[in-house]
Amino acid sequence: MSAVIAFSGSIRKNSFNKKLISIAAAGARRAGATVSLIDLSDFPMPIYNGDLEAREGIPEKGRAFKKLLVEHDGILISSPEYNGAFSPLLKNALDWASRSEPDDSSPLAAYQNKVAVIMSASPGGLGGLRGLAHLRMLLTTLGVLVLPKQQAVSRANHAFDENGALIDDKMQKQIEQLGAQLVATLDKLS
Repeated sequence: MSAVIAFSGSIRKNSFNKKLISIAAAGARRAGATVSLIDLSDFPMPIYNGDLEAREGIPEKGRAFKKLLVEHDGILISSPEYNGAFSPLLKNALDWASRSEPDDSSPLAAYQNKVAVIMSASPGGLGGLRGLAHLRMLLTTLGVLVLPKQQAVSRANHAFDENGALIDDKMQKQIEQLGAQLVATLDKLS
């Protein structure tokens, strides 16, 4: 059985991306994966600083986040778009998890042999699409296989019902399918 970690690049209480990642995570569960849906607010980390790392090593919450990435086969990420890129919170978490530790079997241990699916939700007309291009580039640089299918939900401030589901049934199914597609790919690769 595949193990998938799912998280949003936003920690805002009523984040559209938290709602979106929950839908994709449900699709992955229905496809047979074990899914760990986490909130990056549970992993507060200082802004990456090489001097801090040299002095103190990877922060405890950074090591905990990295450990979760290592333990999972697949990654589901939903990130808001901030000025044409993905969120600085997400960048910082991914940066800390990229750092080597003495007990790592290899550099970038958190990202080796990982497969990811990315998505976004934004009140804007493009739904955060521009940020996904940057996120895809970073994950690929880290060695993650990012599946080609992605989704950006525009006008997200009007896209969800009071229970966090997408009002558009077709879009709801497309997001659930992103999670299921990740699981199907992981099953084929195992």
